[in-house]
Parts: sequence; structure tokens; C-alpha cells
Amino acid sequence: MTQRLHLVFGGELTDPQVNVFRDVSQIHIVGMFPDYASAFRAWKAEAQRTVDNAHMRYYIAHIHRLRDEAKSGSPTEELGT
Repeated sequence: MTQRLHLVFGGELTDPQVNVFRDVSQIHIVGMFPDYASAFRAWKAEAQRTVDNAHMRYYIAHIHRLRDEAKSGSPTEELGT
């Protein structure tokens, strides 16, 4: 069974029109969630909590889309550590 991991994170943007964080060291990691529904609930709660700050944005990252074990790794990944 494939795991469908979702990361919810957010922070203050430099400008509400662009997706550039003001200070990446201040990014708020809400958490990792096993399904979209629970990630959406967490995202919605944080977005509503910060609704008065137009520069705050929260996102849902589909972590399961970043890595597909059936596909070969990237050249960098093949180098190892």
C-alpha cells in the first residue's frame, strides 16, 4: 500500500503576491499527515488563525509525489553520502 504523506507548513511572505518567505528560519512546520483530509483540516486551522496577516500563507506539500520508489533516483541521489 502506498503511503500518501502531506506536509503542512507556512510563514510570512515578503509580498502577498509572491511565494517567497521573509525568513525561512521562521517557517512554521505544522506537521506531517497521512492523508489529504487531515492535512487540509490542519492547513485550514492555521490559515484561519492567521487570517488578519495578509503576508501569512500556509501550504500543503504532497510529499508522496516527491519520491516514487518505483522510479530510479536522481544522479545526485546515486552518489550517496
